[in-house]
Amino acid sequence: MVRLSRTARLAICGQAPGTRVHATGLPFNDPSGDRLRDWMGIDREIFYDVSRLAIVPMGFCFPGQDAKGGDLPPRRECVSAWHDRLFAAMPQLELVLAIGQYAQAYHLGPLRRRSMTETVAAWREIMAGSSKPAILPLPHPSWRNTGWLKKNQWFEAEILPILRAEVARLTGR
Repeated sequence: MVRLSRTARLAICGQAPGTRVHATGLPFNDPSGDRLRDWMGIDREIFYDVSRLAIVPMGFCFPGQDAKGGDLPPRRECVSAWHDRLFAAMPQLELVLAIGQYAQAYHLGPLRRRSMTETVAAWREIMAGSSKPAILPLPHPSWRNTGWLKKNQWFEAEILPILRAEVARLTGR
């Protein structure tokens, strides 16, 4: 489910493929992807244009499900074996969308806060404090986070306009 690019200036870094994505072989080909594209203000054509957008999840394969039916965490070997090399091969990246706690842990290091909410809320400092590429932390667009989005309405008011402007700038939309 990795989509590398030598020309994309924007990379999406989420968790790992879910059940539907695993079955179709297309990243974010599910309701989470619909919500993410809405947040970004782009359609499927731009989203899946590898010349404009790279997709590098923390886990490259479906990790399975836990007893409650949720996805297991991404398998660690993808990060240790591949991530540093993959990002080194894409020096043109200007912005990484770090979606969810696993991507934030890898991409933010000491800039990460105690919780995902605190990390996303600190987006201004994180974007200003990250080296190239800049990192924008986002919650996972899963339906499971609908309650989080309702509770944290500042996310849509503060971050989505910036996200959409950056996506438009970096994808030439």
